[in-house]
Amino acid sequence: MALGETLAILETRRPRQHQIVMLRFFGGLTVAEAAEVVGIDERTARRDWLAARLFLLRQLEDDPEPSSGDGDGA
Repeated sequence: MALGETLAILETRRPRQHQIVMLRFFGGLTVAEAAEVVGIDERTARRDWLAARLFLLRQLEDDPEPSSGDGDGA
């Protein structure tokens, strides 16, 4: 899944987490700075950041490609 598509899903499901990601990743803000912009406690922003990162990672992970060969490592 493409990053833009995944961010759109996050924005729909968890708008505040999306805002934190945008401020951190694209705006270069620290968690504390992002929290101030959004108007939330720094601890809440940190939880949102961690939850959003986990969501994005899971969405962007590709299923492992089947290995070639017979599976015995040779």
